Amino acid sequence: MDHFPLLTAIMLAPIIGALFLSFLPREADKIIKMVSALTMMVALGLVIYAYEMYDFNLGGMQFVESRAWIQDLGVSFILGVDGISLPMLLLTVLIGFSTVFASWNITKRSKEFFILLLILLAGVTGTFITQDLFIFLLFYEMVVIPIYIMVLIWGSSKRVSKEYSGMKLTIYLLLGSAFMLVGIIDLYLNAYPSGMRTFSMTALAQANQLGNLSEGFQIFTFFLLMIGFGSLLSMWPLHSWSPDGYAGAPTAVSMIHAGVLKKIGGYGLIRIGLLILPLGAKFWAPWIALLAVCNVLYAGFIALVQKDLKYVIGYSSVSHMGYVLIGFAALNGTGMNGAIGNMFAHGIMSALFFAMIGYVYEKTHTRYIPDLGGLAHQMPRVATGFMLAGMASLGLPGLIGFIPEFTIFVGAFREYPVYALLAISGIIFTALYILRVLANVLFGPRRTEFDGCADARGVELVPLIVLGSVLVVFGVFPQMLMGMVNSGVEPMVPFLTKLHAAPALLGGLFR
Repeated sequence: MDHFPLLTAIMLAPIIGALFLSFLPREADKIIKMVSALTMMVALGLVIYAYEMYDFNLGGMQFVESRAWIQDLGVSFILGVDGISLPMLLLTVLIGFSTVFASWNITKRSKEFFILLLILLAGVTGTFITQDLFIFLLFYEMVVIPIYIMVLIWGSSKRVSKEYSGMKLTIYLLLGSAFMLVGIIDLYLNAYPSGMRTFSMTALAQANQLGNLSEGFQIFTFFLLMIGFGSLLSMWPLHSWSPDGYAGAPTAVSMIHAGVLKKIGGYGLIRIGLLILPLGAKFWAPWIALLAVCNVLYAGFIALVQKDLKYVIGYSSVSHMGYVLIGFAALNGTGMNGAIGNMFAHGIMSALFFAMIGYVYEKTHTRYIPDLGGLAHQMPRVATGFMLAGMASLGLPGLIGFIPEFTIFVGAFREYPVYALLAISGIIFTALYILRVLANVLFGPRRTEFDGCADARGVELVPLIVLGSVLVVFGVFPQMLMGMVNSGVEPMVPFLTKLHAAPALLGGLFR
């Protein structure tokens, strides 16, 4: 496997699967779904192999592939993963594999649905493995269009129309893309003004070390990237698209949206924002921490009063992204470890939540909490999935969310003690809305109107088994996740220490 293009194979697996599906007749519904499942199984197997073979002690970028592409523009097809991107890649394929089975009962234009699903997964996969900003933008744009089409055709219309949800989601994603594009072009033109320009992330980071990027330039350009990636991460007040997008999307898109898509924002802030524009990150970090607290408290409070299951988990997702943001804003190794670990943990638990909500909606035809109750009597397996996701969201020790959240609070408390205390108080809101949902949807007296609702069975159990197992295994053995993450963050610690020792910028006044 030394010369095998592992990352290219992982990226191409869903694309090849989508091409193969395009030649199948629409009537071959089962074959279409089996090919989609096999495609993602191959990708998952390759990523697990990469995860196992990654050398923790060596660290840094591994499985690197580099090919020149558009030499006149300085664009190269560079792929590589480290302890930061590899967990995100594993998260993508775990959720992608699960979405195939969460969509197993789709009959309306299933061929088109699974082709778009595989293209969407290929785009997300590419953003986490590319080391070239031009290619990063290509993969990101590859994500936006399939999402819009899938929401428009297979979405659900309840509180808001699927047309409204799809358009709002797409506008915000493209808005973020526009800010990213301006920031990246700015970097491209100014990093090496007198030499051969490049989109290589490594070369751009070296441009800062050479002193090519002034303090003012970094502050301005990081702001552009902060708006772009922040809108994708649902940073307050750029968050309102997210719950509406969840509500109108089909189950698979909700799972990918909450589980993976938002993580591109957090990953971009670290990989592109911090490592290339550290002075800009230091300037804006206190403001990011303040907005993170708004995420945690505002979205947590709004989740308390929601009556639609998808809106509860949608605002919960916005609230949890606040923890990621404050971990990033701490700009220390501990907070960064927690932020990356929490992105992975939240991705798994939110995808499981939306998979279970999809089953409930499919069987009962409602997501309205007051109309539900006692479902654990008829759907004990679905109730188990709800409980696992809910307890992980609460940060229950022994499940995947506990260690990353604890690590975030430790890192944030060092830099922003007041903000950290406010963010910790958000756990109270989380407990209230999660326990309220579990009590009102799953427990209570048996309701006979749901006796005809079948529990998840057969292939429908795959998301529960796969995602639920990860919640438990990575919770009981947190080193499986945090060890990998730390191998990516540890080389950054001297860099972060030096950044803290740099002269205080204007943003330091607001600590």
